[in-house]
Amino acid sequence: MALPTHVDDAADRLHEAYARIEVARAKPPSTESLHEWLSALTDYAQSLMDLHEFTNESVHEKLHVLAGLLNLKQFPEEPLRELGPSLETQPQGH
Repeated sequence: MALPTHVDDAADRLHEAYARIEVARAKPPSTESLHEWLSALTDYAQSLMDLHEFTNESVHEKLHVLAGLLNLKQFPEEPLRELGPSLETQPQGH
């Protein structure tokens, strides 16, 4: 499955878990409703963690594409703003 599909799937699961949390919270207190709430909360946390992980992977992939466009063999140790003058000599595409 492609990374954007993973992100969309995790976001969908997050929204579904949130809806289940709200339904469980609206029920009268009982062992069963507490179990439903805890299960939904666990699914919410897992989905949130997955979404965070996939988003970080997406950013990482984009950084590698940018590094390739800048002909960098590795990411610089110093901040990118210090590379400014050398970047100005590169042709700008629109």
